[in-house]
Amino acid sequence: GQIVYSIAEETERGASVGNIAKDLGIDAATLSARKFRMITGSSKQYFNINASTGALSVNEPIDREQLCELKSVCLLNYELVLENPLELYRMEFKVLDINDNSPSFPLSEYHISVPEFLSPGARFTLPNAQDLDEGANSVQNYTLSPEEYFHLEMQIRGDGSKYPELVLKKALDREQQATHRLVLTAKDGGDPPKSGDVPVIVTVLDTNDNAPEFEHSVYRASILENSPSGTLVVQVHATDLDEGPNGEVRYSFSNTTSADLQRMFLIHPHTGEVTVNGVLAVQRPLLEMLIEARDNGAFGMSSTAKLLVEITDVNNHGPEITITSLSSPVPEDAVPGTVIALLSILDKDPGENGKVTCQVPDSLPFQLKPSLQNYYSLVTSELLDRELISEYNITITATDLGSPPITTQKTVWVQISDVNDNPPVFSADAFDVFVEENNPLGAFIYQVSASDPDIGENGQVSYTLRNSTVAGSALTSFLSVNLANGSIYAKRAFDFEQLRSFYFQVEAKDNGSPALSAAITVNVYISDQNDNAPSILYPVSQNGSVAVEVVPRLADEDYLVTKVVADDEDNAENAWLSYHLVHSSDSTLFQLSPHTGELRTTRSMRSTDFLKHKVVVVVRDHGDPPLSSTVTVGILLADTLPQALPDFDDSGEPPPLLNATNIYLIISLACVSFIFAAFLLSLAVVRL
Repeated sequence: GQIVYSIAEETERGASVGNIAKDLGIDAATLSARKFRMITGSSKQYFNINASTGALSVNEPIDREQLCELKSVCLLNYELVLENPLELYRMEFKVLDINDNSPSFPLSEYHISVPEFLSPGARFTLPNAQDLDEGANSVQNYTLSPEEYFHLEMQIRGDGSKYPELVLKKALDREQQATHRLVLTAKDGGDPPKSGDVPVIVTVLDTNDNAPEFEHSVYRASILENSPSGTLVVQVHATDLDEGPNGEVRYSFSNTTSADLQRMFLIHPHTGEVTVNGVLAVQRPLLEMLIEARDNGAFGMSSTAKLLVEITDVNNHGPEITITSLSSPVPEDAVPGTVIALLSILDKDPGENGKVTCQVPDSLPFQLKPSLQNYYSLVTSELLDRELISEYNITITATDLGSPPITTQKTVWVQISDVNDNPPVFSADAFDVFVEENNPLGAFIYQVSASDPDIGENGQVSYTLRNSTVAGSALTSFLSVNLANGSIYAKRAFDFEQLRSFYFQVEAKDNGSPALSAAITVNVYISDQNDNAPSILYPVSQNGSVAVEVVPRLADEDYLVTKVVADDEDNAENAWLSYHLVHSSDSTLFQLSPHTGELRTTRSMRSTDFLKHKVVVVVRDHGDPPLSSTVTVGILLADTLPQALPDFDDSGEPPPLLNATNIYLIISLACVSFIFAAFLLSLAVVRL
């Protein structure tokens, strides 16, 4: 959008100009949040915007004549930039002229020499007044102080411009009055009008009665703006009908021609050739100068002609690229068409030389779109992926249409910010873990690890156990996981005999918003340890008694007495059992198979053999270290099963002479005997 305001120059500071929020249809409350900025090419900030109300006011009074010099229309261009979203508005301020400058003359006084013999009607050019105001506020008319011999007339040049001339009303007599003092007054058309005066001193001469006359009242020329010093612009020519020194003409710039133009051009005093002197450092396409032709008479006469020089542009300015606004970093999920930056591309050359084309490399996911005049928006053309490319150096190339064209480049650095668009990733779909049973509490089991190509919070991974049950109990009663590094620890000791394997899932979740996650299955296999001794299944002793086997009294050799049967809850070699005979009341009578546990006789029974025998069998596994269990078997030699089984505590051998009961009886008897002897001894001593 674009909006135009008009404001009079020299408006005081703080004066209201308008309300930018209301005029543009913007909510004034959002101006501050949207980081509004006023951008201008001027060195001064002439206007302010109230961030709360949107009121536009004067920040500094404007001097139109200082700002725009002699331009007929004085404009100030501003751009209002708003962010979130990015918007650009153009504001144009038309500075209206007020009558704040009085007409003035270049010199403090002017001298005119008039031959006394001139007839009434002779004309003399008077100086033009200058007024920095424009239009009606500029110089409108001239007046001359009342004078008997002179009056004022206005003349029009070929280009329509007016200038004052002093006209002789009656013949002069130098002998009666050699000098006439006049006052020339210039008035503008302001309300109220302003004026400026300059003394005009007329000296009466009695020689040289013809002034030089130019061939043309207006000379026109055209040169290139890069013309070197010494280039001929135009040659003016004036003639003087007088003879001798009074007819010799010298050329110069009029005092009303600005000093800058007099330094920029030279005029040859004799030939009238106007040439370039130095660099044509002007922005105006048309330059106006007044050339004076004066003769060499004792009292030189002069006339003026106007020189209009048109400066033809050449392509000597390259495009200027200005970054007005830049949004960096850009989120990687930005949709195509998102505005990244606002660029101003301007070429100071006029016409085709100032027209510009611009582009960015086709290989980049960005493009330029024209916005307002001389403005372009840098937008995304494709989806971005920070994980592939995290930043871009975008080279903007601007080329004008001059011949030859001039190219300018500017590089914009744009960073891509991360969004949470990647879930954590494990290196495999499942892991197998082997854990020995009887592990200590808190034992390290395994460490899972997931990677996330995002950065910051979006790439920070935390680990949790997914809810599940193991053997009817909650998984969390078995395991725990470190939230930060994925280390898994045991919260209880595993028992291979109760639980041989199970599986669970670990979830890896990033800290993005919304969070993304992935899960992995961990298969846990419990490794067996030799923690169970063999269990004797047969023969079985009850209440601590010895298991009894009955063998025929005269059994043959290799007779199967019994078979020891055992089981081990462990696995593999920890459950491989071997049988060993560690004690026998008769070592020559029985033998035990180490692999089957069969107890057999080594010879035929004899009538002289004891009727009762006792053997001790050890069952041992192959663990490391090995564990074992023992069983005691009582063997009774009998042809029939007795009604009551004998006691095998004596192991089939004679009982010992000293047992605990006998020892107690002996001690008691000894004590009684000792006391009785002590009594008899005491009695004998008393009698003696």
